[in-house]
Amino acid sequence: MSAEPLLGIIGGSGLYDLPGLTETRWQRVETPWGEPSDEIFLGTLGSARLAFLPRHGRGHRVPPSEVNYRANIAALKHLGATDVLSLSAVGGLRADLPPGTFVVVDQFIDRTYARAKSFFGTGLVAHVSMAHPVCPRLGDHVQAALAQQGVPQVRGGTYLVMEGPQFSTLAESQLYRSWNASVIGMTNMPEAKLAREAELCYASVAMVTDFDCWHPQHDAVTVDSIIRVLLANADAARTLVAGLAGTIAADPAAPSCHCRRALEHALITAPDARDPALVERLRFVAARVLGG
Repeated sequence: MSAEPLLGIIGGSGLYDLPGLTETRWQRVETPWGEPSDEIFLGTLGSARLAFLPRHGRGHRVPPSEVNYRANIAALKHLGATDVLSLSAVGGLRADLPPGTFVVVDQFIDRTYARAKSFFGTGLVAHVSMAHPVCPRLGDHVQAALAQQGVPQVRGGTYLVMEGPQFSTLAESQLYRSWNASVIGMTNMPEAKLAREAELCYASVAMVTDFDCWHPQHDAVTVDSIIRVLLANADAARTLVAGLAGTIAADPAAPSCHCRRALEHALITAPDARDPALVERLRFVAARVLGG
């Protein structure tokens, strides 16, 4: 596995359409947890190496609850990813986060219930810290890049991750607002938890497309208006990736980032009680602490 920086980007299908991207290819990756949502698009932008993974597959084939989150993170780790930038469309839960706003998320509330949430299990138990679920170093870079673009953005906010695929009821939306959640979506959990277990630096950018159903004007929102926001957000996301790539690749603080030592004291099962088959499987994402 290469020690050189490699930025993994998880998001929509068109993110890899960047001017100046060279040495491009699609690569299939098989993991011990199955195949990821799609092949991974690899390329180089200047001196930066990038790996793009369409979270729902090209053409948006896979619903949120059926995304193979473990395979997605494992595949990026296997290819040598050191950092992961997650981009996702969300609904706004605050009046001051209108459509078109980019929220550099720093917290999550996980309300999903139908997804495998850990690489570990019976035979090798691990507990990683999720008190601060995103990498502040990456968040600083994202905020600076968005400010340079002039994109409406907010640093800090809580992303409520619901199971879906249906949207919230009005009662649920009002409940989440009472919890001080900023945005609502269906995809960043267990993605962020798995990135932490894989010792990847992870940052999340939530792109607001509309107000959730709590807003009194919600019913006035048309499909056309949402699509316009989605397209504008996608353009801004591509510009963000292009602006970030070189900065992240050249960051001298990256090798000492605490995210890359998340498993340091997380393994609980005694070495002589560990399931050898599970240990072998976990080397795919945790070779640093398991050897091999």
